[in-house]
Amino acid sequence: MRIQEWIFLFIVASCGIALANFVGFQVGLIESLPGIGILFVLSLCGVVISKVLPIRLPIVAYCSLLGLLAASPLSFCREFVITSVNQINFTAPLTMVGAFAGISISDQLKEFAAQGWKMIILVMTGTFLGSAVVAQIMLSITGAI
Repeated sequence: MRIQEWIFLFIVASCGIALANFVGFQVGLIESLPGIGILFVLSLCGVVISKVLPIRLPIVAYCSLLGLLAASPLSFCREFVITSVNQINFTAPLTMVGAFAGISISDQLKEFAAQGWKMIILVMTGTFLGSAVVAQIMLSITGAI
């Protein structure tokens, strides 16, 4: 994809994150705008770096490394990055990721259905139960429940 397409997708995702953050967690647009901007810039830099560097890593790896560097004690803008991104609820971007994942497999529904209904039910049930068990363990460890 060209950089213009990535920028367009990041703008759409940023709007979705802002909307999910506002509707789901009552965080105003002005409060979440700096965090969304930081995520936008880090993601765009991750895409550019993945196209420039000869080391072939997934884009998400470059974005993660950039985020770690931006929030590390070595960074001069560490406090601003952490404070701004803390305004974005973690599940707000996940809403967009889930939507994009659903859209991305929509052209492969026939292959998915060809697996058979038993396989689909087992996979979905196993995924749900596995997620529920991990969530229960983590909530118990952190004392949230």
